[in-house]
Amino acid sequence: MAVDWASGGPDLLVMLQNGVAPIGEQIQDQLRAAIRERRLAAGERIPSSRRLAELLGVSRGTVVDAFGQLVAEGYLVAAVGSGTRVAAIPDGGPLRQPTSAIIPTASSAPRAAEIDFGYGIPDLGSVPLTDWSWAVSEATRTLPKAELGDAIPAGSRHLREVVTAYHRRVRAGCAVAEDAVIVSGFRQGLTFVLATLVRQGVQRIALEDPGPREHDVIARRAGLDAVPVPVDEDGIDVGHLRRTGARAVLVTPAHQCPTGVALGPSRRRELSAWADDVDGVILEDDYDAEFRYDRQPVGSLQGLNPHRVVALGSVSKTLAPAIRLGWVLAPQRFVSGIVEEKRLSSREAPGLDQEALALLMETGRFDRHLRRMRENYRARRDVLTAEAERAFGRGRLRGVAAGCHAMLGLPDGVSELAVVSAAAVIGVRVNGLGSYRFTPLATQPHPPPLPPALVLGFGNLNEHQIIRGIRALAGVLQHEAAIPADGPQLERNSAPDP
Repeated sequence: MAVDWASGGPDLLVMLQNGVAPIGEQIQDQLRAAIRERRLAAGERIPSSRRLAELLGVSRGTVVDAFGQLVAEGYLVAAVGSGTRVAAIPDGGPLRQPTSAIIPTASSAPRAAEIDFGYGIPDLGSVPLTDWSWAVSEATRTLPKAELGDAIPAGSRHLREVVTAYHRRVRAGCAVAEDAVIVSGFRQGLTFVLATLVRQGVQRIALEDPGPREHDVIARRAGLDAVPVPVDEDGIDVGHLRRTGARAVLVTPAHQCPTGVALGPSRRRELSAWADDVDGVILEDDYDAEFRYDRQPVGSLQGLNPHRVVALGSVSKTLAPAIRLGWVLAPQRFVSGIVEEKRLSSREAPGLDQEALALLMETGRFDRHLRRMRENYRARRDVLTAEAERAFGRGRLRGVAAGCHAMLGLPDGVSELAVVSAAAVIGVRVNGLGSYRFTPLATQPHPPPLPPALVLGFGNLNEHQIIRGIRALAGVLQHEAAIPADGPQLERNSAPDP
């Protein structure tokens, strides 16, 4: 007899067989094995003797005796008011330890990151959870029951209206609700857009190099030929783009990832003209345009050429990655294809969350959060800039006029990989610029090397951590580049911040 019980404790399959051994012994053996093998964890409550007896169809006294024996052996703990629970027993079961519990023994092995300069992570401690909780509660209270079923594939009409109004107001776009599709984050939206382009005959897409990680992989999975285009101090090289034969390009114009430059005014016009000339499409990754410090806001390319630009955005950088909501603002000729890709793939993003985000944005809570975070990030940026100048000299840190990451140039001849590895050993996580390079197929020439640099994300670090992290990196560089203790030797390669 097999019983799958859940009430009063975790699920566990109890197998009883007639005539094999006494029922009480079988119950003991089953529970003892479950505890040894860690299928029942220390502190977990097990079913009451009455409940387990009912489920197994045996007398309660048999179960009570079995529990008593396991308590006596130290496998269970019985306490008045809290029921019977699994005792903590020494390790030794056959289950593998979780990866996080495996501690490297080599003295040079990386430590767990105490300071994480990882790119793209906002301040997770400042997520407006009280406002989000209010918005979810209000959405639950007010959303009509009819909208709790399958919604229309394009997404909540309410959220599409709010998002496009926000984009027109803050990003100088011109999309309306009919141009918008709600998705579960940027990458899902990108996947749907690329599939739509392939179905409409686009075969090749150009990507910034360096650029966001894994976009080349995503493009190839969609069936596109992906080609690299270099980036300079004014953004993507449109002249080079014209020579690729691509009819689509993916750009980060407001704050290029990872160099931090903004697409210059003349380049914006050149890019728009390129799209018109080749009947092309510009995919705009509008990931952190809200955070700017020393320059005027840069409008969305979508407003400059709405018939050629698909703008993609999400709340991963502005709120939190865990709120898996984003949007695609597309020319009408692409909307139905994107909606069809979404319908066949995932049907809908969570309806209650869509309504909650709409409420958060239209009540001003979203704007208030952005204003607060803009000042917080500005303060961290200022600390990062000052500390980097003290440690490495002026002009080494670039791309700090906006966003939550910057690029730190390394001395000539220093190995990015060596610095990244050495930093990991002392508990500092950082990415090298090389990890943002385009990865061509074997049949394509590799892009020329770039000067060594580190990409420093500071969104989820406090000011004290930034100072400690920069000083730790300076110590690593002193070793890797033989920088004397009385001052950096980096001024010779300084370059102005774009």
